[in-house]
This record gives sequence, C-alpha cells and structure tokens, in this order.
Amino acid sequence: MFKVIGTTTYVEEIKKWPKSYRDEAEKIPKKLSMNPLSGNQLSYKFLREKRIKEKRIYFLVYEDLQLVLLVATSGKKNQRATINHIKEHLDKFKKVAIEITK
Repeated sequence: MFKVIGTTTYVEEIKKWPKSYRDEAEKIPKKLSMNPLSGNQLSYKFLREKRIKEKRIYFLVYEDLQLVLLVATSGKKNQRATINHIKEHLDKFKKVAIEITK
C-alpha cells in the first residue's frame, strides 16, 4: 500500500470546495493507496489527475518511495496553468516527498 499525503496547498484548496465535493475528495486517498496509478495520466506516468465533476485533483506518484503526493486542484478554466505550474516545480515536489518519507 502507498502512503497518500496532501500538500498544504492541496489541503487549503479542498477546504474551499462545496461540501459534497469535499466528501468525494476525502474518499480519494484511500483509493489511491490501493491503486496509485488510477486516474488520468498527464504528460508523465507519475503525474495524474482525478476528476470530481468539473473539479480536478492533481497528484504525483513516487513508486520508489511508495508515496502519492496530492499537490493541487483546479477547475477546467485554469487546468493548463495548474499543470504547467506542477511541471515547473517537479524538483521541489520530489524534495517534499523525500522529506515526508524520512
């Protein structure tokens, strides 16, 4: 089983979602712990998204660390900008993932 952790940014963004969406989002970590490569692949095998209606949750899968890092959310409008931001900061996310697993 994989460990599933949400970044501070992710947690703060989820808090802004309507309750029904938050309830759905709370089920995702358990599902990812069992099947970390579920969801849609984005550019890289380890960069993925899960959808809850028009909202998206972005996560990085670190198979070597047995960790899924929930990094951001977005709507359809700012989807491209969010994905580009994640791609630009992959090295920072990797450092966070390594720190978590220490």
